Amino acid sequence: MAFSSIKPQRSLVEEVCARIASEIRDEIAGGDGWLPPERNLALKLGVSRPVIREATKRLELQGLLEVKHGVGTKVVDKLHKPLNGSLALLIPDDKERLRQLIQVRFMIEPENARLAAEHASVAQIRKLRAALKKLEEADGYDAAVDADMTFHRELAIASGNQIAALLLHSLSDLMQVGLTRGYSRVSTTNSVREHAAILAAIEKRDAAAAAKAMREHLYTAEADLALPKTKKSR
Repeated sequence: MAFSSIKPQRSLVEEVCARIASEIRDEIAGGDGWLPPERNLALKLGVSRPVIREATKRLELQGLLEVKHGVGTKVVDKLHKPLNGSLALLIPDDKERLRQLIQVRFMIEPENARLAAEHASVAQIRKLRAALKKLEEADGYDAAVDADMTFHRELAIASGNQIAALLLHSLSDLMQVGLTRGYSRVSTTNSVREHAAILAAIEKRDAAAAAKAMREHLYTAEADLALPKTKKSR
């Protein structure tokens, strides 16, 4: 006697979450928007207002919605916030958080650079050039941090891997802390040169060179933080 596996059904709240998330994806891509009032949304989806309320609460925790009491429910793009907010609780020691951040960046960013060399569009390369120009012209470490983060964010997007881009974005708060620490100790000279090398490899569509340039950049970033060295692979 053969039995097929049982596929668990999603709860009504989960179904509503999925439906709302599907409807608002275009809003996130095109700019912030607002959900219909709770009562109207309940009528439209054919569910009760408590179900709508629970679904919007879950989506708010996930970073897709922001409930403004007395105003309405706003569509936002804060998918990275849950991870950013939990890192300090998970790893209380500041230096240990930065040390582990560098390790994760070594895991993710050379591959981002490799993929960007293979897949980046002309428009995406243009955005990388603009970020590099901002870094070259930065007149203080706050401006340098902003330009540096923009470059790495645009590179992750150019990789074409949305999960990798979201993971990097999820680390943005901690990356800002690390970059601020680094740029408060050293000039932008090395960073500008290394970002330029990464971009040059991407523009030449040289995936191996892009990955190598990113690894070299991360070794410098690690040294700027005065953290324990990451052993170079042979």
